[in-house]
Amino acid sequence: QVQLVESGGGLVQAGGSLRLSCAASGRTFSTYAMGWFRQAPGKEREFVAAISWSGSSTYYADSVKGRFTISRDNAKITVYLQMTSLKPEDTAVYYCAADPLRIGVRTNEYRYWGQGTQVTVSS
Repeated sequence: QVQLVESGGGLVQAGGSLRLSCAASGRTFSTYAMGWFRQAPGKEREFVAAISWSGSSTYYADSVKGRFTISRDNAKITVYLQMTSLKPEDTAVYYCAADPLRIGVRTNEYRYWGQGTQVTVSS
């Protein structure tokens, strides 16, 4: 069982930056693929970024490529999402997800989910 707790969300002006953190419990965290997803009001949850268990492979949605960076620190059992050049359309609840089997870009590819953290970007 893995528990995930996101933090770092908040209100920021367009063009600003935020770093989200996802703290995980469980000794097998270092073997899990991790992902970030987001959900805006009235929209479906969408993929943002993912990272393999080793950190050697990363994937990004086209909408955030070049602006967001996913990383992980297995010693701290934490995964990060560094967000820069934020836009109002980045406003959403951001969720951290984990899966023991594979890295993926779809919600149904992840077994464990956090409760989410709100990111609001004002224009």
